[in-house]
Amino acid sequence: MNAPRGKLTTNAPLAPLLWFKAGGPADWLFEPADADDLSEFLKHLPAETPVLALGLGSNLIVRDGGVAGVVVRLGKTFGKVSADGETLMCGGGASGIAVSSAARDAGLAGLEFLRGIPGTVGGFVRMNGGAYGREVADVLVEATVVTRAGSVETRSVSDLAYSYRHSNLADGEIVISARLRGAPGERTAIQAEMDRIAAAREASQPLRTRTGGSTFKNPPGHKAWELVHNAGCRGLRVGGAEVSEKHNNFLINSHRATAADIEALGELVRAHVLRESGVALEWEIQRVGRVAEVSSFPTPNPSPSGVGLGNVPQGATP
Repeated sequence: MNAPRGKLTTNAPLAPLLWFKAGGPADWLFEPADADDLSEFLKHLPAETPVLALGLGSNLIVRDGGVAGVVVRLGKTFGKVSADGETLMCGGGASGIAVSSAARDAGLAGLEFLRGIPGTVGGFVRMNGGAYGREVADVLVEATVVTRAGSVETRSVSDLAYSYRHSNLADGEIVISARLRGAPGERTAIQAEMDRIAAAREASQPLRTRTGGSTFKNPPGHKAWELVHNAGCRGLRVGGAEVSEKHNNFLINSHRATAADIEALGELVRAHVLRESGVALEWEIQRVGRVAEVSSFPTPNPSPSGVGLGNVPQGATP
């Protein structure tokens, strides 16, 4: 295996990359130079090595013991967006704001809702992200995916078998680009809708705190925030984590919370809601990694390329 052209770092801190600003390190963090670099890296990665894609770090709890295997973070190379007729070609690392802004500039309506999704194309294509009455399934034409084995495949929207906040993408598969469809529209009207969405988020969500976004999925016939509120969980705390008083479906790291604090708070909220209403809330936030051992620090697994830590491949940062 040739050394990857991207950046490969061992025992890489992840907390600075996460909205919650809590959690342990990745055994390995890989930031590929481009799609070919990612494909080659995964082709030569032992099949038993776990792979996790990381976008903007929202919608994610990384447990305090860190993440086994390789975390892949798509950088600026994957953040480009370009218009092609009534569609947009979007890199997997492009943010929802970047996509909606590019759509506005191209005079394409129907993608304004992406302004309200705090994540990247790769993340919201995987989970069928949505906001303000629309979801990715409504606008996706096709997505390009690098599989865990390193092959590059194009999947149509029907191939992904979308349901509420779910697709059939397998663990370790990484969305590197997507084609989204809009409709001709007036730029001023598109901007006005984006402004409305931004103002609504600012008014109702704790955007200026350390949070992960919406914590629980909305159960059929219910709003998660309302169930949490009715269960008396507004302002509930565990350690340094608390339920936002501004929006009860948001957990926030208000007092140097650990990832364990945040996850325990979420489970406590679920228990209160189940007891009060009989509804079992499902996590929308993804929870990954190892629980930290008491009074110990996680030790990285052996190099995923079979190279020991004493012989880090070129391009890796010990």
